[in-house]
Amino acid sequence: MRRYLVVSLVLCGWAWGQAKQFVKVDAPVVALTHVRVIDGTGAPARDDQTLILSKGKIQAVGLVEAPKDAQVLDLHGYSVIPGLVGMHDHMFYPAGDAIFHEMAISFPRLYLAGGVTTIRTTGSLEPYTDLGVKEKIDTGAMPGPKMHVTGPYLEGAGSWALQMHQLHGPEETTATVNYWLDEGVDNFKAYMFITPAELSAAVAAAHKRGAKITGHLCSIGFREAAALGIDDLEHGLLVDTEFFPWKKPGECPNKLDYEFISKLDVQTGSVHDMIVDLVAHHVAVTSTLPVFEMFVPGRPTIQQRVLDALSPDARSALLLDKVRAGDAESLRAAYGTDTSPLPAAFKKEMEFEYAFAKAGGRLLAGLDPTGMGGVIAGFGDQREVELLVEAGFSPLEAIHIATLNDAKYLGEDDRIGTIATGKQADLVVIKGDPSQKISDIENVEIVFKDGVGYDSAKLIESVRGLVGSR
Repeated sequence: MRRYLVVSLVLCGWAWGQAKQFVKVDAPVVALTHVRVIDGTGAPARDDQTLILSKGKIQAVGLVEAPKDAQVLDLHGYSVIPGLVGMHDHMFYPAGDAIFHEMAISFPRLYLAGGVTTIRTTGSLEPYTDLGVKEKIDTGAMPGPKMHVTGPYLEGAGSWALQMHQLHGPEETTATVNYWLDEGVDNFKAYMFITPAELSAAVAAAHKRGAKITGHLCSIGFREAAALGIDDLEHGLLVDTEFFPWKKPGECPNKLDYEFISKLDVQTGSVHDMIVDLVAHHVAVTSTLPVFEMFVPGRPTIQQRVLDALSPDARSALLLDKVRAGDAESLRAAYGTDTSPLPAAFKKEMEFEYAFAKAGGRLLAGLDPTGMGGVIAGFGDQREVELLVEAGFSPLEAIHIATLNDAKYLGEDDRIGTIATGKQADLVVIKGDPSQKISDIENVEIVFKDGVGYDSAKLIESVRGLVGSR
């Protein structure tokens, strides 16, 4: 028993080690000098600027002198952006056979290392674990982003997911929302089999207490969800079943036809009307392009840093699944054709997101580390910004979406989301210029959270080979 206790304490000490071991910059006053500022508003980058950080906040930004007592960082050749705000940033990872494991050690570190300083978990399978991780981060016992913890999935009867409780009516839905708000979550996610009556009850209960609800829906179309009062919709056009002629009211169709989706007209007709309706109801849409991209044959190039982060089993599973995504036999089994419908459908999703944003809709950004398993915390958030640029947004617009847009949805834009005097010193120091070359967003070296600078490389190295296990 004593040996077990000693081993347990050693493991706990490793797992919940003090965040300070990853700190690279920590001084009462810090001056970032000669740096390019990309402020998150969408405004052009400003070269050769100075930021003064003190007491966790941005004290000054512009053509100012560094105080004599400041720790000075000369950042010629570097850019600084606001900390990314991840809006579909789960704490779990697929383990195969429709089971997901909590990444309570690796994901907080990787989110922070990737420049993500605030996350919304957007669906929880272990809400008590997520709340515990949040507490550890908030008290400085472990490194990670600030967390908005989502309650357990609000799922209806008939779900495929073994780890989700299935609701049975509006009364239970209301009780569930109130229970988890009392436990400390601050938002909810409705899922695929929820009924209209249950979603309506969830929205009413959440809104009564100032919380918001998003949804990855299937039984309910986007326009119906907007009429019921939902605040946000996940993933976009690729999961909106309302356009399928075979869909029945209140039911999740057993066929999701990507070829059908790829042929929809975004600019006119029913999809355009849906966009107009969402904008009128002030319903946001969360872009999660990385999770879909993994299923497109021939893309993306799987980076070595992703493979290095994965456990041996997770790495093998990813590489095998990636081969299957383009294998003719697998395609015939899945779609009845040797040609994947995903390339065209993925392009259509990008077209939809661009049209939604240009119509005045609030587009949010996240990664969704599920699917095939190649979408990794932090790295995937960076990839999401790159894919927004591919979808037609300028680099400055994409950064704006992943920072200020997300902060506004959370109601935190007075504190985070842009680089401005008086805001929290949540900043990402990047080698290069992502305002001109968006792939430079991957070159994160220091991530400031509340004015403390964390070493991105050390955080990444500390969890090498852990994703997929813990």
